[in-house]
Amino acid sequence: MVTGPAYLVVADVPLPFAIPYAFFPFTKSYSSGLIMPTYGDESERGFYLRDGGYYFAMGDKWDLKLLGEIYTKGSWGVSVASNYRKRYRYNGSFLFSYQDTKTGDEGLPDFSRQTSFKLQWSHRQDTKASPFSTFSASVNFASSSYESNNMTSLYNPQTRTQTTRTSSVSWSTTFSSIGMTLSSTANLSQNMRDSSIALTLPDLNISISRFQPFKRRQAVGKERWYEKIALSYTGQLSNSINTKENKLLRSSLVKDWRNGMQHSIPINGNFTMFNYITVTPAFSFTDRMYTNKVMRSWDTSRQVERTDTTYGFHNIYNWNLSLSANTTLYGFYVPSRKLFGDKIVAIRHVIKPQVSFSYAPDFGAARYGYYATYQKTDAHGNVSQVEYSPYSTGMFGVPGRGKTGSISFDIANNLEMKVRTGNDSTKKISLIEDLGASMSYNMAAEKCPWSDLNMRLSLKWWKNYTFSINAVFATYAYELDANSRPIIGTHTEWSKGRFGRFQGMSQNISYTLTPEKIKKLFGGGKDETDNKRQRNKNEEEGRDTDIESNVDDTMINGQHGASRKKDDGKAQTDDDGYMLFSIPWSLSFSYGITMRESQDVNKFNYSTMRYPYEFAQTLNFSGNIRISDGWNISFSSGYDFNAHKLSLTTASLQRDLHCFNMSCSVVLAPYTSYNFTFRCNASTLTDALKYDKRSGSGKAVQWY
Repeated sequence: MVTGPAYLVVADVPLPFAIPYAFFPFTKSYSSGLIMPTYGDESERGFYLRDGGYYFAMGDKWDLKLLGEIYTKGSWGVSVASNYRKRYRYNGSFLFSYQDTKTGDEGLPDFSRQTSFKLQWSHRQDTKASPFSTFSASVNFASSSYESNNMTSLYNPQTRTQTTRTSSVSWSTTFSSIGMTLSSTANLSQNMRDSSIALTLPDLNISISRFQPFKRRQAVGKERWYEKIALSYTGQLSNSINTKENKLLRSSLVKDWRNGMQHSIPINGNFTMFNYITVTPAFSFTDRMYTNKVMRSWDTSRQVERTDTTYGFHNIYNWNLSLSANTTLYGFYVPSRKLFGDKIVAIRHVIKPQVSFSYAPDFGAARYGYYATYQKTDAHGNVSQVEYSPYSTGMFGVPGRGKTGSISFDIANNLEMKVRTGNDSTKKISLIEDLGASMSYNMAAEKCPWSDLNMRLSLKWWKNYTFSINAVFATYAYELDANSRPIIGTHTEWSKGRFGRFQGMSQNISYTLTPEKIKKLFGGGKDETDNKRQRNKNEEEGRDTDIESNVDDTMINGQHGASRKKDDGKAQTDDDGYMLFSIPWSLSFSYGITMRESQDVNKFNYSTMRYPYEFAQTLNFSGNIRISDGWNISFSSGYDFNAHKLSLTTASLQRDLHCFNMSCSVVLAPYTSYNFTFRCNASTLTDALKYDKRSGSGKAVQWY
């Protein structure tokens, strides 16, 4: 490749750095050859020749590099490295290095010898290679003494101070004909400080997608009820160990490794009863298989807990079931024509009630054997019962204790009105988007089984805005304890002839104002179709419409429209012939209010048995303005109604310099600070080419 004169330009400013021409030779042949070593002197190992060897150009798909190093005091090392690639199939690299390090003089007390190695392997499969199976590897393993003995690491602080290395190898395949996916991974985490490793080999996962085992291949007539039963399967086999580097190969697979298998089978169906009610039963079964259990006892003489690990096959399972039923009821009402005329066509009321039931037995019962107890006697002679699970150290845990069972109720209402807008045309108006309530009953609770009543209301006021509010009504009334202090009792509010106690509600309203929305309010501006067309145009032209996450698309489109010029060199003009000018901006408001019981005992009203209500309000606002292409100013603040002052107030200025980015931000309230950043946009250089200047974390900036 040959090029003529070229000079450097930064931010449209030419600099006096130029070259008259450049020549880059291309070649299609490969050549092998010697790699010249580097020489030097190392205080502990003597003079050396290192990183010398031979490079083998094996062909189009892979190469090989052999390197060696030798020291005058007896240390030596070899390494082999290779890169390989098969187009549309896979690519990767491999490195293995071995070192025999000797320090001091042999025969003297300061003499030491260490052998260390390092293995690196990176493999990636091309997505076009196989649609059903994948294989990838990222291995980075080294003995704990390798980096301290490697000359290259001595001059690389980041490598030398690295404390953790991770490696993983994964493989997966899919059998589309039966809907089964088989995957396996091997993970290794290595701590370089204490030479401890955590190895998982293998972690095998099997999953079968949802299928209907009783469904007929050639259906004749109506679908049978049992054909709607569906199930799936998920299985996992795992084997792991946490040990030291020098003990890994001497570890026992049965005693030192933690292993186990877990199976999960969910079964569900969807049925219709009486043509109107939809019933969905579900059953889930989970099975765990372990190879050991740990029995515990108390040693009275030594006042310590003793453990006894027994090995064998142990099977632990748990199950739960659920059942839900729901339906939809429709009601139509036609208002009186004498009062409302023909404007209103009809009002539709939709009711969606739902009831659900769930149950799981107590797997802490003695008949299951998942939990055990031992008697503990402390040094003072106090006797107590300690409860534990022999399978608590298992990889997949142990089923929980306690029976669970609940019944949940939910009802939702929707109210819409259809009105005439013209000749043979109608439109729907939402009167109540959602008015609902939910409650549950805990069958396993010994007292206070009913939950609080949750109610919700949603009103669709505008086309893209929905007003929502949630409220909670307590079921159980306040009672007085022995000290005449209010507590939640066991009697319901209904038993006292009252509705549930109102505990509070919350509501948040937010809105964003932009020039386009203002134009729409006065009958102008682009509609959503125009905005979508403009976004597609930006993508075709390669524009970046996501410079800042808080910048609206319409702002970026307006700024580009103001600065872009036509092919004839003239600026863009509007319909009246004036030069198109735009400074996009946006302003967002958010207001939230929360009402709740005070919970201050001193404010409790004993005559009405109620706490007073208190309000909490929040007001936040933020905005930005794009003064030119690449410049953006943003700010955010709020008001604290409790403290009666401004909340956290920040302002920032960003400048996109194409290859670099500059930003400056300040905090104005309740404390003051600043932060200035200049860094490269390239992800590989963003941490290397940067400059940060900020105020101290414990000092505030004094503004004068």
